[in-house]
Amino acid sequence: MSEPIPIDPYQRLQIVQNGDGTITRLFKFPDAPTLPDPTMSTAPIVLSKDIALDQSKSTWLRVFIPRDALDNKLRLPLIVYFHGGGFILFSAASTVTHNFTFNLAAEIFAIVVSVEYRLAPEHRLPAAYDDAVDALYYIRTADDDWLRNYADLSKCFIMGGSAGGTIAYHAGLRAAAEAQRLRPMRIRGLILHQPFFGGVQRCDSELRLVNDSVLPLCVSDLMWELALPEGVDRDHMYSNPMVSDGSKSLEIIKSLQWKVMVAGWDGDPLYDRQIEFVKMLEKMSVSVVGYFGVGGHHGVEMFDLSKAKLLILAIKSFICP
Repeated sequence: MSEPIPIDPYQRLQIVQNGDGTITRLFKFPDAPTLPDPTMSTAPIVLSKDIALDQSKSTWLRVFIPRDALDNKLRLPLIVYFHGGGFILFSAASTVTHNFTFNLAAEIFAIVVSVEYRLAPEHRLPAAYDDAVDALYYIRTADDDWLRNYADLSKCFIMGGSAGGTIAYHAGLRAAAEAQRLRPMRIRGLILHQPFFGGVQRCDSELRLVNDSVLPLCVSDLMWELALPEGVDRDHMYSNPMVSDGSKSLEIIKSLQWKVMVAGWDGDPLYDRQIEFVKMLEKMSVSVVGYFGVGGHHGVEMFDLSKAKLLILAIKSFICP
């Protein structure tokens, strides 16, 4: 166990708490533009466009499609993706998110729908979880030519990174319980990349990496404080899958024969929580694959192209065995 070094989590996150419960985000992460026109001479191998989800909530979807699918009229697997950022930062348009989902679509040869969900603390949980399920219902009947003509709704995977992994998990629990209502969409599995799980009791990796340069413990504590409903702790069902009553939904996931992939690195303070989660799924006889590496840190694939490629190749093998 390391001794914690005094860190101001607000300064580290570049946020200021306002008196009305909102936060001011001092740093604007760069956004990437969409490129939707396949007729452009400089059109990339993956095209992208934004479509509205719920205008009253300012939620929307960024859709990625390999250009070859349009040229050859192919139906591709569908990945519904949720970005990370501790529930309080980043966007589907953020360059790091856009680049990762672009490469995901290109390497796997799939349609990727990246969801712009509402952020906390302006919209505390379960707002993001609700937006995730709204996205699934929208996609199943979307009046959009890319989704309508090229997405194979019978091969859908729900994926997220960090807080997005937690969103993907909760969206999966609800989608399993509502599987019949979601037809013709058929979920085949969940891909949870370094899911951001929490708990009141510190795990060994949190104590070992209390001063982690990417996700120190005080920063993850603040993220959960801002994201969870007021008055609850990190053993709430929205945070800790080990104490919440998700067994009924997990039994449904098992009966539907969904696959679950959990990916992470031993340099992530959340590593032990992810390992514990995999063991829980194994104990319940849910089909689960753990993809864990040595030396990487939380969110490393968003910035290290070589590690991102390895992860995407593992996801490709998971989706298309």
